[in-house]
Amino acid sequence: VQLQASGGGLVQAGGSLRLSCAVSAGSNTIVDEAWYRQRPGKQRELVASIQRDDSTNYADYVKGRFTVSRDNANNTVYLQMNSLKPEDTAVYYCLARVFFGSRDYRAYWGQGTQVTVSS
Repeated sequence: VQLQASGGGLVQAGGSLRLSCAVSAGSNTIVDEAWYRQRPGKQRELVASIQRDDSTNYADYVKGRFTVSRDNANNTVYLQMNSLKPEDTAVYYCLARVFFGSRDYRAYWGQGTQVTVSS
């Protein structure tokens, strides 16, 4: 299983970015996906998640600003980030949980992508 994240960069406060994470899981089922972030000096925290039925969950600090979505045909999960704030500056990571059968679920991380929001 491989995850390839992209889309980070430098943006001014109030701007937008869209992160992408392509998931290669072969014939195995991708159960759900999530975006986490790690701000400087902080622990990694959940930003948003999306289930196989497309239900979503957001951290309070991004509700109304970020949108998580997925393209099942291309096994890609997105994070649309609008109204960015300097405190959104972080390394963003995607996570995918894959089902291998017989209650065997495993989680995989993508490499991080840096998002920097200038004031």
